Amino acid sequence: MKKLIIFLFAISSTGSTAWASAKPPKSASKQAAASSAESSRMRDQFRQDFIKSTKEYQASLQAVAASYTEELNSLVARNATVKDLFNKGLVSRVDLDKSESAITAARARIDEVQKQVTSADVALNAAINRGTGASYSGAYGTSTDWTTRDNKIDQLIRYYGGRYNVDPYLIYLVMHQESGFSSTAASPKGAHGLMQLMPGTAARYGVTRPSDPAQNIMGGAHYLSDLLQLFNGNVNLALAGYNAGEGAVMKYGNRVPPYQETRYYVHNISSRYKGSN
Repeated sequence: MKKLIIFLFAISSTGSTAWASAKPPKSASKQAAASSAESSRMRDQFRQDFIKSTKEYQASLQAVAASYTEELNSLVARNATVKDLFNKGLVSRVDLDKSESAITAARARIDEVQKQVTSADVALNAAINRGTGASYSGAYGTSTDWTTRDNKIDQLIRYYGGRYNVDPYLIYLVMHQESGFSSTAASPKGAHGLMQLMPGTAARYGVTRPSDPAQNIMGGAHYLSDLLQLFNGNVNLALAGYNAGEGAVMKYGNRVPPYQETRYYVHNISSRYKGSN
């Protein structure tokens, strides 16, 4: 009888231990929830910082436009005087041509600033109306004839491309350019992994282990998705933002920054992407 009791007690203890070990530790669940909340907070902060910077950029453009308009008005008034003097034979045709050329140049500067204002408006609206900005739509670059020569990584690229609505082929091209498909790649500037995530970007998207392919691809795909939304689906600007930072793109009037590395980066990827159709 004693042996039977001991045997039943052993079974009960073993089952209880197995059940307890199967339950996820509460501390681990809390840590995961806290990490997810912090990642969400940082992404929202990223969006708010972009909105604030864009508004400041718009204000500076409006100030420049006002200055150019004032200059134009002055040139137009001066041109009227020069025309009068020309009709009286007091100034040469060269003087009149110079005056009119100055007006043409001033108007061109104003037009250029207005284009930058419009571009900033588009980016701002996309950032404010979260989730409504354009992203990959299947218009081009939808090649399926690609592989990293690692089936697991190929599957992860397709999975996270679908999850964040980014063309898997674009993710593939960025990864090829960034790391050559090496999960252990590290840059002198501190970027790590397949998608070469900087520490701040990794933290923003909840990547705790940049060397882990799944986490790294998830973070890179999510970042590309956000950039495509911020820049209204413009692939070149999204690539420039991935390489040089979205702030640099905005600094140069929502254009590819004049950095040799960034221009090569954008040209190399976009030419392959658009040429794949």
